Amino acid sequence: MNPPAEGDLDILCIGEPLVEFAEIGREEERLYRRGFGGDTANVAVAAARQGARVAYATALGDDPFGREFIDLFAREGIDHRAVVLEPGVRTGLYFIHYGPDGHVFGYDRIGSAASRMGPADLPGELIAGSRVLQVSAISQAISSSCTDAIFAAMHMAKGAGRVVSYDTNLRLALWPLDRARATINAALALSDIARPGLDDARQLTGLTSPDEIADHCLAHGCRIVALTLGREGTFIATSEARGLVPAFPVEALDASGAGDAFTGAFLAEWLAQGDPFAAAAYGNAAAALKTLGVGAIAPMPKRAAVEAFLSEHRTA
Repeated sequence: MNPPAEGDLDILCIGEPLVEFAEIGREEERLYRRGFGGDTANVAVAAARQGARVAYATALGDDPFGREFIDLFAREGIDHRAVVLEPGVRTGLYFIHYGPDGHVFGYDRIGSAASRMGPADLPGELIAGSRVLQVSAISQAISSSCTDAIFAAMHMAKGAGRVVSYDTNLRLALWPLDRARATINAALALSDIARPGLDDARQLTGLTSPDEIADHCLAHGCRIVALTLGREGTFIATSEARGLVPAFPVEALDASGAGDAFTGAFLAEWLAQGDPFAAAAYGNAAAALKTLGVGAIAPMPKRAAVEAFLSEHRTA
């Protein structure tokens, strides 16, 4: 599968940005550092920092948090003309807690502005003018109107001859497994690039091996599968070839947002080079660098850092 022809934008992300509170004090009195997150917002920043032309579409509360996201997108060079501030509605939040088994998320997003989005709120012109539409299962899980909006956006992108990239992010706190399976399988049938993680994919499919999970996604019509395997790397599969692209070992500090860092970097590099295996190596490097800092967006590396990291490992 080759990247699509040139468009006005490289990547359009649609979803819910969330204000992040990452735990930094682990004594009896715990402290939190405020930042930014939300899976598709993470992808947007990760891709923009690799030089991709990125846009974001969502609704935020017309509150200090929502206005801070507008400032963030402006600083990152992300087109935010389709980001709407809704008076009287809130922006969603989440908290990162750290323990012996890694990070745990807690959410406060019920009734958020983004959860009220529906098909009528979609920026059809931006969807048609973007080479890739990036959406996720989390955005479908936050409300029935958002489920409809994401499906409508995928249909619009497909109708315009654009590539649909879909992250199967599974959050069982948001919906039951059977509903998630039905919705995600229907979304995979509209997707060109599938972006599952191994643990989520095993729950969703009942399958265990990367080969089986890749076959499942390809059978639904996906043309590229980028299955992240954590410390092992990324399993890439197309109809012509498949194989493991190894991860880069680092002393990880915080893995939150690492999969999104991979996705943003992978898409940016695939659009630039057209090789999903090379793009996976690039994405693995970006994800490794992201884990060296705390929080989702703040540690996302820029292209110069990723290229320097890759150069060091080629000569090592």
